[in-house]
Amino acid sequence: MAVKIRLRRMGKKKSPFYRIVVADARAPRDGRFIEEIGIYDPNQDPSVFRFDEEAAKKWLANGAKPTETVGKLLKEAGITK
Repeated sequence: MAVKIRLRRMGKKKSPFYRIVVADARAPRDGRFIEEIGIYDPNQDPSVFRFDEEAAKKWLANGAKPTETVGKLLKEAGITK
């Protein structure tokens, strides 16, 4: 099973915020997920994001692939290099 760390869109129209989730790569964007590991809110200035570092490191060690956007957030948070 291919596992990805990606964003799940939440919030109302034209005002989204995102939950960072671990999901099967075949599942739809806002569909079933395995675990929620953080949040990302681009509406605030500056953008706010929080991770459960232990869970993120565990999933990365187990082979989960982050999407491009989540990869940038992980790098900015100092979880990956």
